[in-house]
Amino acid sequence: MFNPIGAFLGLFSLDIGIDLGTANTLVYVRGKGIIINEPSWVAVDKRTKRVLAIGSEAKDMVGRTPANIVAIRPLRDGVISDFVVTERMLHYFIRKAHEKMIFSVPRPRVVVGIPSGVTEVEKRAVSDACLSAGAREAYLIEEPKAAAIGAGLPITESVGSMIVDIGGGTTEVAVMSLGGVVVSRSIRIAGDEMDEDIINYARQKYNLLIGERMAERVKIAIGSAYPLPEEKTMTLRGRNLVTGLPEEVEVSSIEIREALAGSVATIVNTVKETLDDTPPELVADLMENGIALAGGGALLQGIATRLSEETHMRVYVAENPMACVALGAGKVLENLDSLGKVLADSRRRPRRG
Repeated sequence: MFNPIGAFLGLFSLDIGIDLGTANTLVYVRGKGIIINEPSWVAVDKRTKRVLAIGSEAKDMVGRTPANIVAIRPLRDGVISDFVVTERMLHYFIRKAHEKMIFSVPRPRVVVGIPSGVTEVEKRAVSDACLSAGAREAYLIEEPKAAAIGAGLPITESVGSMIVDIGGGTTEVAVMSLGGVVVSRSIRIAGDEMDEDIINYARQKYNLLIGERMAERVKIAIGSAYPLPEEKTMTLRGRNLVTGLPEEVEVSSIEIREALAGSVATIVNTVKETLDDTPPELVADLMENGIALAGGGALLQGIATRLSEETHMRVYVAENPMACVALGAGKVLENLDSLGKVLADSRRRPRRG
């Protein structure tokens, strides 16, 4: 039935694609591109349950808050762990997107990327969070499909395409053809697990306790999955677990590669297992077209070279890998008629009330 109020709001609201990531949230606005890229962090007052900060401001508080304030990530391993806080974070990002635009009201159609391995309950939680945050319609798309579209892969054609999306909480590996997923794997080992590997390595080898942000900086600066042309060093700063005093230790990229070896090997094996289950005709396509890497983890130095050596195929990092899911969700928004079939849930879900 025609809804005149919804039609009127549609004239002044934005269509939005959201990469609701464990580490970062990116917001794509139809016709404008990505206008928001902020960490998926929320600072909450534990006594009053009031949200104090969201995004970059909240991440800056990590490890520096008084006892009554906690900085949290409401998504873990790619799924919602705290529904109320996620809803508030979504509301903040949707409203912020509209504040950047003139003559718009925050009642958009929203396409959200979700991990391929989530349950129906988890899908419903994401959809409901979007609707509660102000969306008038919510659509879901599996992250491997969104990442592949954002990377420019021809997933709707009768040719095999393969994407490896290494995010913050999950690594998604998928082979696609004719708009559908032929073979896929989803593992909860990705950027966060790599940070934890570095934290554990520093504790076990140097009795040094370092924070998540320190581990992330080291991973970005000198972390690698393959020997570097020129190995690097960096200073780790933290607290000595024996003396209890501040301490700094210089570590090499060789040591950090050793720390990351377990997680990298798991990702490599997941890619190889996915290829092992892929029909031979599609494998032939992949040998010709290669494997695309997306997500923040694709920026780990040497990961493409390591995967290429292990799979005997060309492996390349997509242009702007961190934005692939948001870009893919945006392309679906702009071509709902032709790309609507790739949505995980293409049913309309009008917001109640």
